[in-house]
Amino acid sequence: QVQLVESGGGLVQAGGSLRLSCAASGRTFSSYVMGWFRQAPGKEREFVASINWSGGRTYYEDSVKGRFTISRDNAKNTVYLQMNSLKPEDTAVYYCAARGGSYAVSDREYEFWGQGTQVTVSS
Repeated sequence: QVQLVESGGGLVQAGGSLRLSCAASGRTFSSYVMGWFRQAPGKEREFVASINWSGGRTYYEDSVKGRFTISRDNAKNTVYLQMNSLKPEDTAVYYCAARGGSYAVSDREYEFWGQGTQVTVSS
């Protein structure tokens, strides 16, 4: 069982930056693939980025490549999402998720979820 708590969301102007954090409980954090998803109003939840257990492999949705960076610190049981050059279309609730096994982009394949943190980018 893994419990996830996101933080770091807020209101930022277009072109600005935010760093999201996701703190995980449980001794087996380092064995999980971690992912970030987001859901904008009226839209389905979509994949943003994921990272393998060691941090050595990362994956990004095309629209955030070059702007967002996912990382993890297994000693702190925390995964991060550094978001730069933010755009109004990045506005959404951002969720942290965990799954055992290999990399996945479908939210149906993630077993554990945080409560979400709101990111709002003003134009």
